[in-house]
Amino acid sequence: MDAITQQVKQTKRPFVLISVMLAMFMGAVEATIVATAMPAIAADLGGFSSYSWVFSSYLLMNAVTVLIYGKLADIFGRKPVMTFGILVFLLGSVLCGFAESMTFLIVARFIQGFGAGAILPIATTIVGDIYTKEERAQIQGYLASVWGISAISGPAIGGLLVEFVTWRFVFWVNIPLGILSLLGIWFFLHEHIDKKERKIDYKGSILLTVSLSVIMYVLVEGGVRFEWVSLPVLGLFTFSFLLLFIFYFHEKRIQEPMVPFTLWKEKSILIANVVSLTTGVILMGLTSFIPTFVQGVMGYSPIIAGFTLTTMSIGWPIASTVAGRLLLKIGYRVTALSGGVSLVIGTTILVTLHSHSSPIMVAVGSFFVGVGMGLTTTSFIVSIQSTVNWEQRGIATASNVFMRNLGTTIGAALLGGILNSKIASYIHNSSVRGSENYTVDSTNLLLDVEKRSDLPQSIVEMLQEGLANGLHVVYIVVFSFALLSFVLLFLFPRDKRV
Repeated sequence: MDAITQQVKQTKRPFVLISVMLAMFMGAVEATIVATAMPAIAADLGGFSSYSWVFSSYLLMNAVTVLIYGKLADIFGRKPVMTFGILVFLLGSVLCGFAESMTFLIVARFIQGFGAGAILPIATTIVGDIYTKEERAQIQGYLASVWGISAISGPAIGGLLVEFVTWRFVFWVNIPLGILSLLGIWFFLHEHIDKKERKIDYKGSILLTVSLSVIMYVLVEGGVRFEWVSLPVLGLFTFSFLLLFIFYFHEKRIQEPMVPFTLWKEKSILIANVVSLTTGVILMGLTSFIPTFVQGVMGYSPIIAGFTLTTMSIGWPIASTVAGRLLLKIGYRVTALSGGVSLVIGTTILVTLHSHSSPIMVAVGSFFVGVGMGLTTTSFIVSIQSTVNWEQRGIATASNVFMRNLGTTIGAALLGGILNSKIASYIHNSSVRGSENYTVDSTNLLLDVEKRSDLPQSIVEMLQEGLANGLHVVYIVVFSFALLSFVLLFLFPRDKRV
């Protein structure tokens, strides 16, 4: 305890916090900045059919490595694992910028995602190490603000780089940020690592990586490359669950497991992780489908659509900052429940939307969901980090990040599948003349102003109604997950106070 106290005193906390926030910004801005540049990238490199894999490859590797990095940070310390993650991320960024084909870019994104898996969980764990229970609650607000800033600045930075320089700098802009973050962590973070011999669970790592990679691959490609009800999907799911079954019994048997399942016996961690899964689905429901609704159904511009989604990124850090104070006054459970109420309010607004709704209403619903995410995630992280000791804080934090990542991936597959099936059914049953010439993919025509103007008005209305009908069902499902999250939060332990 004395050694850890001494390490915290030696550590220059403000500089470490800035370094950690720089690393998190580098990872967070990557999603929005690349999305903005993708049309220019596709036009330059070709290979439009592989468009989605530029995102999927990054997200897949990010998701499957989170738990492993968390455990390694508990064994070797935060500094070397964080350094490795940032260096791999920067290598991937350099390679992305030099890509001359879509295939090369996708491979480079795999490398980038492999490094990114270390950044968020280890950055959050470092904060848990160097700040006290009381301070953590407030610092989480600063970390959450990184996501808000990246969501707002990412598209602007990406647009400027594409317009005035080249899309390659969208990836290279990470390099100075990463270098500054590395310098700050190495010079100002001081750790005391227990030198006792620790065994690395290589077999468990391989089983976990392969099984999760297969699951993520199916969730990404299901309904696109493969029909959901098909032999390939059934075979891959069976294979992955078999590996997870073997992994579970392997972890129960060894002395130092990669994923200690005893953590999940702690009720606060169990509830926090399960709710993180359900809120991950809600998060995907917003980020993926709000812009589509505002542009395709309501007929507004991409700028307006972006604004309605940005309010979530504003609400999240504000709520995280407020949560820091609430945790001290009313505890984890009531703060998290307040977030659950906000999620229900936000998704209720989304369920009531129709083609003549105001974008302001969409923005308000989005804001409430952001507030809900800020209150719940801050409660979860601070609660988890206060429940475990240093040697388990890395994997405990990573498990929560992983469950939210898994939720967003499941949400993309589940909600995307529901939307496509509802639109297809609506078009198939339509009595509008010429509707038989249109498919689910025709919905894309609504998002292009020029192509939309070339369509007959009756077809535009049919596609709009089909899209509105599908998205309405999607938001009913999202509302159901918000309601489920709220109910589960009642199971959060009462005595967990900061």
